[in-house]
Amino acid sequence: VAKACQNYGQRVQKSVFECRVDVATYERLEEALLNEIDEEEDNLRLYRLTEPLKKNIKEFGTFKATDFEAPLVI
Repeated sequence: VAKACQNYGQRVQKSVFECRVDVATYERLEEALLNEIDEEEDNLRLYRLTEPLKKNIKEFGTFKATDFEAPLVI
């Protein structure tokens, strides 16, 4: 996954990459990353920083982020 991301952008943390891409390139990157992960074991999140933000977050794999708008029980 890291090698695929490095072809499109830069590493900003160990598992975080920033990629400036147009829509067509974004779709190719998403497809390349989905071909690399095992959705039974891995987690992939894609954040497009365009409005509306909530519609531009995609999650694949096992881990799901906390819904901070839903009630939280600690």
